[in-house]
Amino acid sequence: MKIAIQLKEGPYNHQASDTAYNFIQAARKRGHEVVAVFCYNDGVYNIAKHTEPPQDDRHVAKRWSELGAEGVTVYACIAAAKRRGITTSTIKDELIIENTEITGLGQLTTLAIEADRLITFGD
Repeated sequence: MKIAIQLKEGPYNHQASDTAYNFIQAARKRGHEVVAVFCYNDGVYNIAKHTEPPQDDRHVAKRWSELGAEGVTVYACIAAAKRRGITTSTIKDELIIENTEITGLGQLTTLAIEADRLITFGD
């Protein structure tokens, strides 16, 4: 089964990010294809480059970058990113983690059409 994920909550203020990540790992282990993750609303904070959690805490942004390196495309909505201070002039160089992309809402529509399931995490 081809699965697309929409993530709508930030990494440390809600369980959605951890739940989405764990769901993706379980789905892939069972042989499902996770085609992409689309970060929307506060979900764009999941790919913020300057996140520095305490040493004894999980590093959520690093998890998403590693997932991107493994071939799962991780997108963030450009409009949501701009509203939260992630601007186009500095996106790739300064503000987002490696192995992620900024794109428009049309990409979410494409994912919903191409995937067998679109699963949303967060409000």
